[in-house]
Amino acid sequence: MPKSIDILAARALLHSRAELIENGLTERQVRGLVEAKILRRVRRGRYVYEDDWKDLWNEGRHLVEVVAARLNSEGPGPVFWGPSAAVLHGLPLYRLAPRVVHVATVDARHGRTHARITWHNVDVDAADITVVDGIRCTTIERTVLDLARSLSQDAAVSATDAALRMEAVTRNVQDEDSAREWRDRMLVRAEHLHGRGIRQARRMIAFADGRAQLPGESVSRLHLSRLGFTRFDIQMHVVGAAGDDYWLDFGFLGARCFGEFDGLGKYFDERMKGDRSTAQVMLDEKLREDDIRGVTGWRLARWGSSHISTLDAFAERLAAFGIRPPG
Repeated sequence: MPKSIDILAARALLHSRAELIENGLTERQVRGLVEAKILRRVRRGRYVYEDDWKDLWNEGRHLVEVVAARLNSEGPGPVFWGPSAAVLHGLPLYRLAPRVVHVATVDARHGRTHARITWHNVDVDAADITVVDGIRCTTIERTVLDLARSLSQDAAVSATDAALRMEAVTRNVQDEDSAREWRDRMLVRAEHLHGRGIRQARRMIAFADGRAQLPGESVSRLHLSRLGFTRFDIQMHVVGAAGDDYWLDFGFLGARCFGEFDGLGKYFDERMKGDRSTAQVMLDEKLREDDIRGVTGWRLARWGSSHISTLDAFAERLAAFGIRPPG
């Protein structure tokens, strides 16, 4: 099961050529391991083992590439931008696998691509530059604006929801005052932007809701809006028969049905499972669902990534549970 990592873990996965040779390999052996697809060359003189690479989500793979690019740079290093800044801030890249590392030009350099690094000729004020674990990049607010105007709506809403969650959500509860301040601040910034994607950026910011905990939930919420749903809520709280607290991803009032985006991480990601086996997670989930049905009398609909791949597929999945848009 793929996993996510942070900057520290990305650094640990990378091995320099000098390190490999110090550990007993020869130059020829290093080349042979690359040819045999045991080692992957990420950047000049930087390698990761293929098994480690295969274990990562797209965000983790790109983070490894960004960290490698920083390790190979001199001085303060470049200012990572767009998707490359996003992975440094821990923002999701929904169904996006960047093919190059993205860097903002902060000098006279024109936009260009060299050695799988794309330099973007964009204006970045000093106030929009921050340092994350020793790596320079655009601030999270500037990064969200750049993503919201340049990515697909599905990817954009996933990033804006995640940024708002960091700002205003504790556990499953969103502080509405903090959320409103964030949206107002971001919309003011968006008003001063020019060029392609501005309307989409403003819409995604206004639409953002930090209660969505996974990109799949964000995209589901966007699909519901596209389908014309109005009478639904997210992160609905239910108290079980023994006083247990449950939070349901969606609640459809008219259909008296809860909805849950069922990401595979719940069953296979070690960080989400804790010390439970997959079988125990599945049993716990069944007991939870039985308790929720018992105390509410509502049904529960589930869907996964394949069901939100298109709007029609999502509408068909909902209809199978009697959940249909108004009118």
